[in-house]
Amino acid sequence: MSRVAKRPVALPKGVTHAVDGSTVTVKGAKGALKLPLRPGLSLVQEGNDIRIEIAERNKESLMHAGSLRSHLANVVQGVSQGYEKKLELVGVGYRAAAQGKKLNLTLGFSHPVEYDVPEGITIDTPTQTEIVVKGADKQQVGQVAAEIRSYRPPEPYKGKGVRYSGQPSSGMESNKRQQAPRGNGKSDVGA
Repeated sequence: MSRVAKRPVALPKGVTHAVDGSTVTVKGAKGALKLPLRPGLSLVQEGNDIRIEIAERNKESLMHAGSLRSHLANVVQGVSQGYEKKLELVGVGYRAAAQGKKLNLTLGFSHPVEYDVPEGITIDTPTQTEIVVKGADKQQVGQVAAEIRSYRPPEPYKGKGVRYSGQPSSGMESNKRQQAPRGNGKSDVGA
């Protein structure tokens, strides 16, 4: 069994879990999330910790034990603290405004872009050039942020577009013509 799978997952106060068949349901302050259990793997609670136990020691169960532990830790953190991704709009006239379950984006196109916010996700716009995506499901928060970014990904030269907060602009230089080095003006002939 991998080192990751051997580490227990700590359950914070107010978080409960229930196993029914091949599904684990974790409930907390931010909501409830379900996680599928692979055959050959089971969960054992010891105090405030959950441990992964391998029922059948075969190659596939050993492979998936570490992944199950990581997914379980992500679900526990999601229902207790939640996840968030921040996006920045860089460009003249680029704006974002959250209105109910829609996000209106002005990204330099001839038309405004409307994004329908999926269930379980909240979007805030603290300023016109910042977007904050929040939710309990780590995968869904990342997917929504990636979909918003895909409308106008940052271009490599000036960095205009929708980028993740803290993402460095690539700052590529334009293709400048190389000039040959010039000599001192004297010829080497007859030296």
